[in-house]
Amino acid sequence: MMLVSKLDRRSLLAALGAASALAITETPAFARASRGKPFFQRIGKPIGLQLYTLGDMPTKDLDGTLAKLAAVGFTDIELPNFYNRSPADLRAAADKVGVRYSSIHMNMPGPFTGGALNLMSPAQQIADGLNALGIYQVFLPLCPLPEGFSIPEGVNPQVAIGDALRAAGADHWKRTAALLNERAAALKPFGIKLGYHNHNMEFAPLDGGVTGWDILLKETDPSLVNFELDLGWTSAAGLDPAIELGKLKGRVKAVHVKDVKATTRTNYVMSQDPTEVGSGRLQWAKILPAALAAGVEHFYVEQEPPFTMDRLAAVTKSHAFLSRFVA
Repeated sequence: MMLVSKLDRRSLLAALGAASALAITETPAFARASRGKPFFQRIGKPIGLQLYTLGDMPTKDLDGTLAKLAAVGFTDIELPNFYNRSPADLRAAADKVGVRYSSIHMNMPGPFTGGALNLMSPAQQIADGLNALGIYQVFLPLCPLPEGFSIPEGVNPQVAIGDALRAAGADHWKRTAALLNERAAALKPFGIKLGYHNHNMEFAPLDGGVTGWDILLKETDPSLVNFELDLGWTSAAGLDPAIELGKLKGRVKAVHVKDVKATTRTNYVMSQDPTEVGSGRLQWAKILPAALAAGVEHFYVEQEPPFTMDRLAAVTKSHAFLSRFVA
């Protein structure tokens, strides 16, 4: 009896000690320290920025904008277009402050092109322009709009695009996949890789139980076409970005590190409630390691309007969160 009592007492003390230790390890400070270095420091990759986030700042003062971004710590830049400048001018502005462009968005011909070159320009011209910038990756940021598309008077443009794509159905996405394959094959001999950037209309259900996203993944050639997953738009479509990254393993080369508020409702018409990275609902402890495991090479912060603070202040806040975040 005495021996048993002593053992019980020892067991009780041991259990209490373990419980105390567990309570200590569960404090946020201890948990952060136990996981090691911040994610981006651990993986040795820079925190990038999609320059679209800053609105017309680069148009008004490209040199000053890039200098401010470099001071924040953004050294890896994705261009949304050519800003109606020559590639040589764009490159000189980046070199002056020590940042580099690693990818660019190029639209189809139309109102969103933003420069003389577009994705249907001759491959040699595209390659010449991108080589001058030091860029070897281009993404189509918005799917081609259906033939004859127009915005009815009084209709929100985003809603009009979503409605038109649903009406166009699966065939439109098959044509988009074929176009991506064709343009990627044309650019490949010049060392230029082509990828596709999503919004949330790609995830809208279509007849036959498929989505446009399903079709793009199935019908684009993995040896030619890669992807840039926009994490915020994926979440706005009601999907888990970490799961979608797993499905893209080996094919996703970049992500838009974008957060949305918990008030964002599932939709397929380019609607979201944006916020700075770390201030929304996305689970970065899951998403960032999933992105790395999937083969992501570039992580570009991006935020949609409307902003609740100055745009530069917003991206500075996002950078501060990511630079400290442990995952």
